[in-house]
Amino acid sequence: MDRVCQPVSRHQMSVISTHSFIKLLKLHREILVGRIKNTECVLDNLIKHEYISGEEAELSQQHPTQAAKVRKILDLVESKGEETAEYFLHVLYQASEVYTNLSPWLEEIQYQPSDHIRTKSVIITDAVCQYIQKIKHDLRQDTKFVTSYVQKEDTLLDDTYTESLMELINAVNETKGNISHLEDLFSDTGVINEDAETVFVTGDAGIGKTILLQRLQNLWSKGELCADVKFFFKFRCRIFNSFKEEDKISLRDLLFKYNCYPDKDADEIFSYIRQHPASVLFTLDGFDEINVDCDLSDIPDISSPFEPTHPVALLMNLLRGRLLKSSIKILTARTGTNLPLRMVRKRVALKGFSKDHLLRYSKKFFKNKPHQTSVFTQLEANPHLCSLCSVPLFCWIIFKCYEHFQATCSSQQLLGYITLTDVYLLMLEVFLNRSSKAGLNKRNKSQNETFKAKRDTLMRLGKLAKEGIENSNFIFSQEQITAAGISEEDLQLGFVKNTGHYDGCGNQSTYEFLHLTLQSFFAAFSLVVDEEISAKELIKFFSKCDSYLTGARTNVLLLRCLGYSTHHRKDPFETNEHLQFTTLFLCGLLSKTKRDLFKHLASTGSVQRKHSALKAYLADCVKVHLKNLPKAAFEEFCRVQVLPRFIWLLRYIFETQSEAIANLAAKGICADYIKLTFCNAFSADCSAIANILRHRKKSIALELDNNNINDYGVKELIPCFDKLTVVRLSVNQVTDDGAKVLAEELTKYKIIKILGLYRNQITDVGAQSIAQIVEECPCLRTLKMWGNQIGDAGAVAFAEAIRNHPSIRELSLAANGISAEGGKSLAVALKDNRSLEIFWLTENQLNDEAAELFAEALRFNKSLLHLWVINNKITEVGAKYFFEILKENATIEEICLNGNCITAEEAKRFAKDKRILI
Repeated sequence: MDRVCQPVSRHQMSVISTHSFIKLLKLHREILVGRIKNTECVLDNLIKHEYISGEEAELSQQHPTQAAKVRKILDLVESKGEETAEYFLHVLYQASEVYTNLSPWLEEIQYQPSDHIRTKSVIITDAVCQYIQKIKHDLRQDTKFVTSYVQKEDTLLDDTYTESLMELINAVNETKGNISHLEDLFSDTGVINEDAETVFVTGDAGIGKTILLQRLQNLWSKGELCADVKFFFKFRCRIFNSFKEEDKISLRDLLFKYNCYPDKDADEIFSYIRQHPASVLFTLDGFDEINVDCDLSDIPDISSPFEPTHPVALLMNLLRGRLLKSSIKILTARTGTNLPLRMVRKRVALKGFSKDHLLRYSKKFFKNKPHQTSVFTQLEANPHLCSLCSVPLFCWIIFKCYEHFQATCSSQQLLGYITLTDVYLLMLEVFLNRSSKAGLNKRNKSQNETFKAKRDTLMRLGKLAKEGIENSNFIFSQEQITAAGISEEDLQLGFVKNTGHYDGCGNQSTYEFLHLTLQSFFAAFSLVVDEEISAKELIKFFSKCDSYLTGARTNVLLLRCLGYSTHHRKDPFETNEHLQFTTLFLCGLLSKTKRDLFKHLASTGSVQRKHSALKAYLADCVKVHLKNLPKAAFEEFCRVQVLPRFIWLLRYIFETQSEAIANLAAKGICADYIKLTFCNAFSADCSAIANILRHRKKSIALELDNNNINDYGVKELIPCFDKLTVVRLSVNQVTDDGAKVLAEELTKYKIIKILGLYRNQITDVGAQSIAQIVEECPCLRTLKMWGNQIGDAGAVAFAEAIRNHPSIRELSLAANGISAEGGKSLAVALKDNRSLEIFWLTENQLNDEAAELFAEALRFNKSLLHLWVINNKITEVGAKYFFEILKENATIEEICLNGNCITAEEAKRFAKDKRILI
């Protein structure tokens, strides 16, 4: 079909310098004669609008040369008058694809049509231009939607595409900077070989190579990228595997039969392509998927575009520049795939989503802003899931999990329903379905059928993973891959990638799992499904984790938990996380909710025996772990500092989603004060903690200082707040939202005795919530709030809360930006308080005016023993107020004024009373 160019708007035109278009044609006659190579388009449009007749057009084409034909057309146009001459120029302008070499001249003469001519459309009848428009139309249709990984739904590309991190790589594999825009793929920045024409893009499976090419194709089809490119040919490299060894085709057939076939004049179009190779762009996706018996580097050179040869040979000679030299090629492959440097113009590595990319993708995936916030908060709470989200495929899988569970439960319940095992099972299902050769209508009947169909493949990968986990081996040789019976088809699933590590012999066939946790998952899968592995052998993985925490190393970990540095070189696998994740996935796979899946993969009896052994072992682990640790008296509590392994035990139990195991574990907690400081606990771990503590019959103290817990973690503790007499969350990332949750929950039960929240991110807004806890919880005796940002407004709230509180003994509001105004309120409240013994106001901005009021309060308050106002703005005048009041107050033991605006000489004047420390 002919393309109709709609009239352009007035502002896109410039003003022409003459009013006579006939004179203009005569003046520039030689330019027009030399540059007009296509007369068909001009004549067809002149006939369409009846400026000339068909007979006149036919007569003009009876001349022997192209130049003579153009001269005859110009004579004919000039004889028809000004309007015909103007429309003739209008055709040249509107049909810019046909008359590209006239564009500079049209700009030079500042051509602009009249209002009348602007209403007349122009049709494109040139075969090359029609073919270009057909390619654009087909690409636009093909790339408009993205088929999801499970082939069940389509989404608009524009609604889902998010750019990822792209790094320029030099010839020796060094990173030389980032690529910010897709246009930069074609720039001269980062060029390795100026004579080569291929941009080589590599990345792991699921990192976004295919969708990157789809985005390029879509932008070009809409005229938004690569304006100089006229022809865009796209290939999936796996298509070359479908050809037989004896198959031979020409370059012309490869381009037209396997892309977009011209409606007419195919020979003319191919001739144009050969004459203008720089106007051609190829995208070639999945070079690593080519599976041929010969060495690609041994394929002979071919320079003839007409000679039929094997399609793979055509491909290699396109990449070498032997065919269509100067054409642009973008080739993708998985990490570790090599292409000779003589063929590589530029190397680009896809690195997936950064945090900013992930945030942008979440906004596109979740249209509902509260859902966006909820999911992003939970990802920050769970670093293992968050790290996986750097891979776009994994990110999509995790987001689909969240999307499903958001529809079935509240955000607070979300992590109670979705476990890490759920995510990895879905991940495996997606990978298996992507590689399935079944028709779309036969795919994904159920997760059970998908796993059953691929059981043998999963077991081969599982045994390889298990062997590696047992020996702390994460890189596999080609010999190990072969010995495990893993085929090329198994590798194509994408779970294992070629690492490309050089082994010293020129052989780069080394492999690793796509992610360390994926290897752990496959190992766990093997342990569950393999019936030759007994329940006793399965439990050995737990004991291997135990052995990490025995002997001298236990003391090292204990020192770390207590905040001491051990100054030793860090081993990347020193935490044995590969074993811990294997154990975690074992717990998830052996949960009751997965029994329906595994009854298709292993005998019910075998799985049940392993589940029973696991249940008994986990419950006993909690009891033994706490029993063997040293205990220390702390006020009325028996406090035990647990080791990081305790966090993993709680994770294991949570992954089972078993009430029975959680209840047994709770009975094994023999201490009433659990100290979990410096255990690298994240907000997601609070779900696991609450899962156990909510089954306690008695109250318990919980200390979680110096971890990685945010507001989401505070919310996850809700099920156990009715058991907590001590809550310590200092040195975390709790904000005003977390403070609000604490107020709502702790005021329900009113059993809180100690609350620690120092060095968080609580402002005056959150201070109102914490002050509510103080006011409504009469048992509260210690509150540590130093190092927040409560300011004077927060100080006022706390002043009202402590004024008549019956039990508060220690209050720290140090380093909170409290000035004299806030200090005055606290001083007035202190006058009425009769319980406070220790008051910390260090590192604020209290001055002499505030000091005077505090001194006045001490005239009435006889319970306060320690007042710390170090590093404020108190001078000798303020110190004198305190010095004088000590003559009337015999109960206070110390007033510490170190670091204020008092000189050493001035300090000597107060040396008579040892209770003033300056």
